[in-house]
Amino acid sequence: MRLDLARKALAVGLGLALLAGCGSGAEEGGPVELSFWAWAPNIDEVVELWNAGHPDTKVVVSKQAQGDDLVTKLLTSAKGGTPPDLAQVEYQALPTLVSNDVLADISEGASGARDQFAPGVWDQVTLGGGGVYAVPQDSGPMMFYYRADLFRQYGLTVPKTWDEYAQVARALRAQAPDRFLGTFSSNDPGWFAGLVQQAGGRWWSVEGEAWKVAIDDEATKKVAAYWSGLIAEGAIDKSPMYTPEWNKALNDGTQIGWVSAVWAPGVLAGNAEGTKGKWAMAPLPQWDASAPRTGNWGGSTTAVTAGSGKQAAATEFAVWLNTDPAAVAALVSTSGIYPASKAAQAAQADPPAFFPNQPDFHTTAAGIAATSSGFTWGPNVNVAYTAYKNAFGEAIASGGDLVPALAAMQEATVGDMKANGFTVVG
Repeated sequence: MRLDLARKALAVGLGLALLAGCGSGAEEGGPVELSFWAWAPNIDEVVELWNAGHPDTKVVVSKQAQGDDLVTKLLTSAKGGTPPDLAQVEYQALPTLVSNDVLADISEGASGARDQFAPGVWDQVTLGGGGVYAVPQDSGPMMFYYRADLFRQYGLTVPKTWDEYAQVARALRAQAPDRFLGTFSSNDPGWFAGLVQQAGGRWWSVEGEAWKVAIDDEATKKVAAYWSGLIAEGAIDKSPMYTPEWNKALNDGTQIGWVSAVWAPGVLAGNAEGTKGKWAMAPLPQWDASAPRTGNWGGSTTAVTAGSGKQAAATEFAVWLNTDPAAVAALVSTSGIYPASKAAQAAQADPPAFFPNQPDFHTTAAGIAATSSGFTWGPNVNVAYTAYKNAFGEAIASGGDLVPALAAMQEATVGDMKANGFTVVG
């Protein structure tokens, strides 16, 4: 698959000039120094393990902000001819950087690591096929969290399907009108995208030399219609997440469940510390219980830049960082990530401190992570996400149907891609 489908005058959604193609350059002879832009906490301590065992290749970490700030900085540095050799890049940012010639195809050195990751995770670094543009570092498989004590109090059964989730939400409201099983957040497009992944939605794909955009596909409409129905009947809340009100709801039991990701224990520990030991985790409710799937909310990779003159050495380090048992164990213990590596997921023993009553937490999480759905991100995720917040926010505020908001997302995303020189079909 080719992501350089249409050479653009602007970097999508960021207003930066198209990067000149940078050759990888020859590998330097003798000792090599690699620059690595990353934001994971204490990742420099993990890198020291590499440096101690590889005296001929030293990696120097430069701490960075994440998200759009890092994407902008990478685009700018590549244009100026001063990119780092490696960078920690979120999955959804890969297409923007690849289509602007910022990242290298590291298939030759990284393809052998494929089997160490769930297929759905590996799909996100191959961008739907063709080259390999990064090595998965951490992932965010989605799952369901619930207040076990309140489920017992109200005689509720942990839902295994989305139909059952709706039934439990209604049963709770009937018994305790002041409580909700969960909320639909119009502020969190990554959350919604993960739910769409589980349902089989494919927002972006590549057909030959063109992009296809299908944000309003049937799978996405199904997810939007489902939540729209629950909101309309008052079965769930419609308040945004990550607000003081939402934190209070988690603390006082107003919200007794949360559809989230594997990193949720850290959020609960910080936002609802008084509920330690009261929560439990289960697989995400399913559309088809006979074929378990989950989506991903968050996660990042280790990528090698196209402008690096040391791509072979950089690729070797990227693979080591995310597959070597000692390296990944250090990422888990020191940087606090949930590893993308299947072996590292299975190796985790003790449950999160906030879940002392669920000793099988990581065993269950590893099983869920293995069912991660594949997903191809597009070159203007930021535009789609902004359109989500605007369109879904308006729909929630007006009490209307969420499904028509998908058309607004589709229109904004396609319009932006065409304006920036991409060929879009379908």
